[in-house]
Amino acid sequence: MSRLDLSLVEIEVRSGPPITSEQFAQAVAARKALSRFLMGYRGALEEMLTKIKILKEEFEIVHDYSPIEHVSSRMKSPESIMAKVDLRGLERDFTVIRGNIFDIAGIRITCSFISDIYTLADMLTNQKDVEVLQVKDYVAEPKPNGYQSLHLILSVPVFLSDRVEEVPVELQIRTVAMDFWASLEHKIYYKFDKDVPAHIVAELRQAAEVANSLDQKMERLRTEVNSLQT
Repeated sequence: MSRLDLSLVEIEVRSGPPITSEQFAQAVAARKALSRFLMGYRGALEEMLTKIKILKEEFEIVHDYSPIEHVSSRMKSPESIMAKVDLRGLERDFTVIRGNIFDIAGIRITCSFISDIYTLADMLTNQKDVEVLQVKDYVAEPKPNGYQSLHLILSVPVFLSDRVEEVPVELQIRTVAMDFWASLEHKIYYKFDKDVPAHIVAELRQAAEVANSLDQKMERLRTEVNSLQT
């Protein structure tokens, strides 16, 4: 079964008229196919998290400093996946989804300094089993609303019993200041159901500039401190 059909997956738990044995068998097969599909993403997520953990521990031991402040991860729900598939007009097929939807598994890393973003990105993308599928540098070129972050789509191998799957993982790397702004902006847009008053949008844009100014100042201070210690 290659198609992702939530109506079949959900048929087991919906109330209503009794289902036929054929419908039940289809539902079980659909749920199994979906679980197997998502299992690959969970494996890729764990693979990337392990890589990040090793790098963090190495830096703390060898360099007495880690560019990684915080790491979080998430998996899209089947409902969210389907909503995005339908929004983009894609076929409900596992192969099509894997080739077009790259944020099913996602990791967010916060760093102290802007330079740490690129240091960490280089360390991860230079690993031999990691393939870079896409790079969107919203640090160098922020979005019009002020959003900043480095977005990477990385493909990592997941070794299953009968095959190796190359699975995409979305990686977002940003500073603490960038993350604070993005979190606040998300909450405000959610509160206003995305219809945010113009003056608040303008204030958010100014806040993004302040956050960027702080990041730049902290980067300069770090450079000065390091030069004084050498």
